[in-house]
Amino acid sequence: MADNCYAGQTRSFSRALSYILLLTLMSWDTDLAGIRTGSLLVSAAKKRVYTNDFLVTIKSAEPSSNHDHADWLAARHGFENRGMVVGDEGLYHFRHRTLDSASESPSLRYIWNLRLSPKVQKVRQLEGYGRLKRGHNKVKVGAYQGLDPLYPYQWYINNTAQAGGKPGLDLNVQAAWNMGYTGKGVTVAIMDDGLDYLHPDLRDNYSPEASYDFSSNDPYPYPRYTFNWFNSHGTRCAGEVSSVADNGICGVGVAYDSKIAGIRMLDQPFMTDVIEAASMSFKPNLIDIYSASWGPTDDGKTVDGPRQLTLRAIVNGVNKGRNGLGSIYVWASGDGGADDDCNCDGYAASMWTISVNSAINDGETALYDESCSSTLASTFSNGRGQRAGSGVATTDLYGQCTLRHSGTSAAAPEAAGVFALALDANKNLTWRDVQHLTVLTSTPNLLHDDLHRWQSNGVGLMFNHLFGFGVLNAQKMVKMAKTWTTVPPRFRCEAGVVEQMFDIPSDGVLELTIDTDACDGGNNHVRYLEHVQAFLTIASSRRGDLTINMTSPFGTDSILLNRRPNDDDSSQGFRKWPFMTTHTWGEDPRGTWKLRVALNGEFPQTGRLLRWGLLLHGTQQAPYIDEILDGHNSKLAVSKKLEFAEGILHDLEDSGSQHP
Repeated sequence: MADNCYAGQTRSFSRALSYILLLTLMSWDTDLAGIRTGSLLVSAAKKRVYTNDFLVTIKSAEPSSNHDHADWLAARHGFENRGMVVGDEGLYHFRHRTLDSASESPSLRYIWNLRLSPKVQKVRQLEGYGRLKRGHNKVKVGAYQGLDPLYPYQWYINNTAQAGGKPGLDLNVQAAWNMGYTGKGVTVAIMDDGLDYLHPDLRDNYSPEASYDFSSNDPYPYPRYTFNWFNSHGTRCAGEVSSVADNGICGVGVAYDSKIAGIRMLDQPFMTDVIEAASMSFKPNLIDIYSASWGPTDDGKTVDGPRQLTLRAIVNGVNKGRNGLGSIYVWASGDGGADDDCNCDGYAASMWTISVNSAINDGETALYDESCSSTLASTFSNGRGQRAGSGVATTDLYGQCTLRHSGTSAAAPEAAGVFALALDANKNLTWRDVQHLTVLTSTPNLLHDDLHRWQSNGVGLMFNHLFGFGVLNAQKMVKMAKTWTTVPPRFRCEAGVVEQMFDIPSDGVLELTIDTDACDGGNNHVRYLEHVQAFLTIASSRRGDLTINMTSPFGTDSILLNRRPNDDDSSQGFRKWPFMTTHTWGEDPRGTWKLRVALNGEFPQTGRLLRWGLLLHGTQQAPYIDEILDGHNSKLAVSKKLEFAEGILHDLEDSGSQHP
């Protein structure tokens, strides 16, 4: 009788303990439900998608046994252990073999099973989110001798007025080729939907050791077959970079002697943080340049960016990749057109990436181009309408060729090719050197837009809100790269913060100021700007009606956010979102910064600014000369010139009279 009573009490205690554990687990899992994107919290009101991918943190007294335990634990509960994540000791990626890859509710059963192991510290089921390929028509099917059949159609390489274009409006790559720079010894990875590495115009330049398929978890990133050739995106991008020269097949790549790698990571129902992070950190000492022609949905109402693991992977890449010189990440700015703003894309607006926009063959902006102050430069893509030959000629699936590659998808690989030429000229360029070279050697050329005109910043650098500092010029970049001296170290200064709540008038402008000495006197003071970030927290009744401008002490105005008529969000707003500008490059940041926020919609709206934090990134020494001009109001002793072919690097005009 006593034994039965004891057994009943034991069972009751076990059930109670299990119930408490389940409640604790559900509470723990709910806390993780909100995914933090840098400083943006993704709305809990959006429908969540839970994948069959899990992150499991395993810690034991003997770290060497972690992997064996991870293998045993995964097999026991029906998972596949896909290994450690981004080199994080003890953090493992598990994928369940039979669980649905897209579910509306978390799999508490499997989380609990894993969590009950005494060596497991933490379990997180990964949520899925959308990433779309960027392309206007997504599903449409010195030594160079010019022997490739599509070369006459590659106006972005040699514009002779084909398809109504303007002669000379191209990347000026042939002049770089004639100098002997063709991308030798440089590896470019296309992060996309796969790569047709059997293509006769790509296979000789294909790098299998730098390639991987993270969508299927194998070393063969060949595109998945679809009836409409939807997975041709990566192969088309690859051809722009590394198509073999003079083999009589398709066209020629911008860096036709470079190695091309395929990282297949964009062909599964949903993207996850672990797939993005693994892709951007794959073989960082073998891959020099990562090219990405995708991002959050270009619908004019999405505000999204890299998650925690991906952000860590990018930061690790620029700090440790290429054996410490820094991985180079090239990003397509987006295809949302005038109704979107690429500063709402946390990948394109990151200072760790080089955001590239596009122009068409007559110098106008493309209808799909997004504008933003974070864009660094431009290349080319397809023209307006259906004018024959105005698209981008490149490789296509199954050994075929196309004349119809399009969108900013085509712009990013062209830039990656130009950067490969620069690395061919100087293998010691850092990731920041490449950005500085981009700023100094890009030119307005014949680029123009009726709305956004070319302007000069406080040190004489010409910039445009659509085109950045201009179109890439390969000849000028490789010529400067040959003798380039690495820029001084970069410092970060928290210049000031406004944390008081201010109402945004429905019929006026809220103007705030921050006076800063740019951390003068401190070890982290900044004298010459590179990137400037405004971290803003704003709530409004209609997010799409917000417009934000910021003016530097030199009077340079940056449009941080344009009106987005499709964005009717009234709950999320912006939460410490990092708006970034490159337009003040080279300026002295000391002085008064002005922020102007307004609501410009069809109907009256309300809004409040809750926080503005100003973060400055730059150098303490002049990045391009050994001596500087004193005097706070003097211009930097370097001003971008269009005569770099004659070796002019410095413009001392209007500065000498101010020198003491």
